[in-house]
Amino acid sequence: MNTRHPPAPPTSAPRAPAWAAYGAAASLVLLIALCVGWEWRIAPLRPGGSALVLKALPLLLALPGVWRRSLYTLQWASMLVLLYLMEGIVRGMSDRGPSATLAWLEALFAVLFFTCALVYVAPFKRAARRAKKAA
Repeated sequence: MNTRHPPAPPTSAPRAPAWAAYGAAASLVLLIALCVGWEWRIAPLRPGGSALVLKALPLLLALPGVWRRSLYTLQWASMLVLLYLMEGIVRGMSDRGPSATLAWLEALFAVLFFTCALVYVAPFKRAARRAKKAA
């Protein structure tokens, strides 16, 4: 009696690096905290806080999906965060004092989120492309 089993077929489910999901979630939380702290207490445009604190709202909407590792959310949030990257670069080059430092931090967190989100989503996109090609 042959007790050997045929090799298991390769799994088609892509594996994304867990560190990328954790990095995306962490950088998003840091970006939200930075936006709120910056415009509310640390260096607001007006003393006492500014309505720009509301710029964290779109990021807050993305947080539950990023936390659950939703590919759809990670994709649209990676495009959204480019707006924060642009703001960080512009304000980093034009503002003075603590606001400029916070702006460069905003740009850094945006780049970290964008990179982690793309690294996490890439295996799924490649698998979808292969499946489409095979069909």
